[in-house]
Amino acid sequence: MTDTLTPVLTANWADEEAWKIQAYTAQGGYAALDTAFASAPEDIVAMVKEAGLRGRGGAGFPTGMKWGFLPPDDPESPKPRYLVVNADESEPGTCKDIPLMMASPHTLIEGVILSSYAIRAEHAFIYVRGEVLHVVRRLRAAVREAYAAGHLGEDIHGSGYRLELVVHAGAGAYICGEETALLDSLEGRRGQPRLRPPFPAVAGLYASPTVINNAESIASVPSIVRHGASWFSSMGTEKSAGFGIFSLSGHVRRPGQYEAPLGITLRQLIDLAGGIREGHQLKFWTPGGSSTPLFTGEQLDVPLDFEGVAAAGSMLGTRALQIFDDSVCVVRAVLRWTEFYKHESCGKCTPCREGTWWLVQVLERLEKGQGSPDDLDLLLDQCDNILGRSFCALGDGATSPITSSIRYFREEYLAHLEHGGCPFDPAASTAWSQP
Repeated sequence: MTDTLTPVLTANWADEEAWKIQAYTAQGGYAALDTAFASAPEDIVAMVKEAGLRGRGGAGFPTGMKWGFLPPDDPESPKPRYLVVNADESEPGTCKDIPLMMASPHTLIEGVILSSYAIRAEHAFIYVRGEVLHVVRRLRAAVREAYAAGHLGEDIHGSGYRLELVVHAGAGAYICGEETALLDSLEGRRGQPRLRPPFPAVAGLYASPTVINNAESIASVPSIVRHGASWFSSMGTEKSAGFGIFSLSGHVRRPGQYEAPLGITLRQLIDLAGGIREGHQLKFWTPGGSSTPLFTGEQLDVPLDFEGVAAAGSMLGTRALQIFDDSVCVVRAVLRWTEFYKHESCGKCTPCREGTWWLVQVLERLEKGQGSPDDLDLLLDQCDNILGRSFCALGDGATSPITSSIRYFREEYLAHLEHGGCPFDPAASTAWSQP
C-alpha cells in the first residue's frame, strides 16, 4: 500500500534543514532553471499544458491554459505582467501549502521563477496569510538566499532574464483567498471580490495582466520542467493528471500530509493513515475542505480526482480530508463551520452577508433542540437563496455542508428536536444512536 504514495513535493521534507538552500540544491534544486532558460517561454507554457497540471487551489482549472489567457505582448503598452501566488491558506481543515512552505520554501521559489519566465513577468508576489508569521519569516529568509545565490534579481544564471520576488503578509481575512480580493489586499485596500470582467489576465494587479495560481500549483512546475510532461501525466487519471498533497485530519491514527496520485480513494488513504481510531467507525468526511459537500462511508471508494468527486456530488477542492467518526454530532460540526463563514463574510453582497447570519440563527436553534421540523426546509430554502446569488464563492461554500448534511443526516437533525438538545451531549437525559 505504501507504493501508492508518490513523494515529489514532499520528498525532501524529512531531510536535515530541508528549508535551507544548501539542502535544496544538493537534491537538484534550481537545476530546472537552466533547462527552462534554454527554451523559449512559450515552450514552458506548452509543457505545462501538455502535462495536464490543473490548479491545486480548489477549482482545478488547467494551469497552462490560465497562463495562455494573458494578452499578447504589445510594444506600445507599458503595462508589466505579474505573477501572484495565492498562499492565503485559511479554510478550516486545509493544511497543505503551509507545511510545504515551511519544509521546502525553495521548491515554491523555483516554481515562481519558472512560471514567471514562462509568462514573461519580471515581478512576482507570494501572498501569505499574515497569522502564520513563522511561514512568512521562513519564506523571506529563503528569498534572501535565492537572491544571494543568483537565482533572483538581474540576469539570472546569465540568461538575461530578471525577476523581483516579494513575500507579502496578508491582513488575516479568509475572503482574501478569493483571487480578486487578494489583489485588492495586495494593493493596500480592503479585501473584497472584484466584479468580472475584466478578468485578472487582462486587468489584475495594478490594472495589469496578472496570473494568480495556488502555491502548490506553482511548486509543481519545477518537477514538470525537470522530468518532462509525459512523466507528470503518467500519474493520476486521464483528466486529472499528476500528484497532489492530501491532508488527512481528524479521527485517523496518523493524521498528516499524504502525497499521492489524483484518483486515489479515501479507503486507501485511511489505510495509509492507520485506520479510524480504535472503537469507532467513519461517519462523515469532507473531500475538499469545509466548503465542499459532505460525504459518508458510502463514498469511501470514490476516486479522489476532479471528475470522480464531482460525479459523486461534491468537489475535490483543496484535498482537505477531514475525517469524523461516530462520536461527532454532525449538526454541531456544521454549525461551527457556518459560524466561520458568517464571521469571514466580507459583507459586500446581501445574500452572503445576511444569509450566513440567518443560517447560524436557525442552526443554533436546531442544535439546542429549540426549533421545529419545518426549520430544515427553512434552512434549505435559505441555502437556495444564497447558492449562485452571492458575489463570490464564499456564500456557495457556506451552503454546501448544510445541504449535504441534511441529505445524509436528516434523522440526526430531528433527533435534536426530540431530545431537546444534542443527543451526543453526555448530559442528555436519553441515549441516542444513529439508525
